[in-house]
Amino acid sequence: MDLGLLEAAVGADGFMPEDEGRALASAALAAPGGVILEVGSYLGKSTLYLAAAARARGGKVVTVDHHRGSEEHQAGWEYHDPGLVDSSVGLIDTLPGFRRTIAAAGAEDVVVAVVARAEEFAAIWGSPLAFLFLDGSHTDESAQRDLASWAPHLTVGGILAIHDVFPDPADGGQAPYRIYRRALESGEFTEIEGQGSLRLLRRERFGESTETV
Repeated sequence: MDLGLLEAAVGADGFMPEDEGRALASAALAAPGGVILEVGSYLGKSTLYLAAAARARGGKVVTVDHHRGSEEHQAGWEYHDPGLVDSSVGLIDTLPGFRRTIAAAGAEDVVVAVVARAEEFAAIWGSPLAFLFLDGSHTDESAQRDLASWAPHLTVGGILAIHDVFPDPADGGQAPYRIYRRALESGEFTEIEGQGSLRLLRRERFGESTETV
């Protein structure tokens, strides 16, 4: 993989631990042929790990994020950063920081950034995914919606990656854990080796009610 992009990812702002980020990149590199897609990119740290894999594969990584921040980024919440507020509209705007991260790392040639709500973009997406990384809003409603709208696009043999999966509520929020359990209990996925809070699942089949692209 592109060692420069991996090093840039380590130094970028964000919440992805290095060991989990490198595991994410390795899993994306090993996925079958097709598109790599990330739901929830924040300032681009995890995007760079995926970009390192995409460049090695000779492909692209598509990211989708509305860039208004998740619930935990809003005023009064734990991860709020006043410096990310666009004073002209009074709302979080992570897009400028994301673009700086990708440009500074020299990854603009492999990153396709879409500014949209994930479920709205999923409704018009038409290509099979080889690798799907879910790391958007961590409320139950949003996490369940991300899984429901994007998992049907993942091809058989493709990899579903979910970040911040904590079985113990004392370690973190439970929404990612619940969608991880939902995917496993569907019978459509089997788990492969992950790293830390990063869980990796391989699609084995489509369920009877799953709509495919």
